[in-house]
Amino acid sequence: MGGTQGHVSVGFAFFVIGIWHLFNCIKLHAQHPKSYITMPWFPISKTIRYLELILIMGVSSAFISMEILIGQQPLDQDGTIRAKYLRHFEHSTMSMSFFVYAFFAILLDKITAQAQHGLMLFLQAIAFGQQLLILHLHSTDHMGIEGQYHWLLQIVTFVSLFTTILAIGYPNNFLNGFARSLSIIFQGVWLIVTGIMVWTPDLIPKGCFLKSEPGRDVVLCHGDRALERAKALVNLQFGWYMIGLSIFAMSFYLVLIKLYPEEKVEYQPLTKFEEQEEEKYNVDAQRKSKFCQSRNSLPL
Repeated sequence: MGGTQGHVSVGFAFFVIGIWHLFNCIKLHAQHPKSYITMPWFPISKTIRYLELILIMGVSSAFISMEILIGQQPLDQDGTIRAKYLRHFEHSTMSMSFFVYAFFAILLDKITAQAQHGLMLFLQAIAFGQQLLILHLHSTDHMGIEGQYHWLLQIVTFVSLFTTILAIGYPNNFLNGFARSLSIIFQGVWLIVTGIMVWTPDLIPKGCFLKSEPGRDVVLCHGDRALERAKALVNLQFGWYMIGLSIFAMSFYLVLIKLYPEEKVEYQPLTKFEEQEEEKYNVDAQRKSKFCQSRNSLPL
């Protein structure tokens, strides 16, 4: 995921999927607040139901190919991984985790597995956890400005991981689904910002410069004072983007609840999980009704 191209392409994919999730999250809750369920993914339509998952698989496959397959020689003659390609394998491992999630999400949906909702969120959590672990234990020493960008990315990734785990136990919590969608958008935005700001010479903070090293370009600074100033600017950017995304999310919510008012008719469940939840709700309602009738029939 090194360089502008890798960060921007992956970031754009996160951004698009995050926007799609936020849109559906708000829309479903606005129309059906009582039966809302946080979904791991959202179908486009009946004809292109798996477009989101296919996009994840496609982007992951393309990224893995660019990192370790196309035009690369990551292995030595004895079959061991070359040291300079370790980070490429780490990036590919993150992509492979998301590919596995998307693949099994399609499979679980096709066979309508009873536990598909929890299992899909579980696989998502594994993917985010893998991403967080590799970002934290990266073989490349992310020092200086680049390190600050990646350290802040870990915070956003942790939010995605935490809210995904919460969604397993609390699928009806709208705020958790809202925060989860927004964190995915923020991941995308921050990856794009990192790719542009770190490797564009004209955008590098004053007192720092871009230097080419074997296999990659790094940003170095003239002294600790310039480095601390550059890190402070990165922190400010993070805060500004967080404020901007908060304004966007609230505005998006206000617009969508006007466009999609609450519907009186129950919507058609998208997955087997939702059907089971609906049946469970109906059974509980029937039990309560019978209990009330039996109490009313008792002699006073």
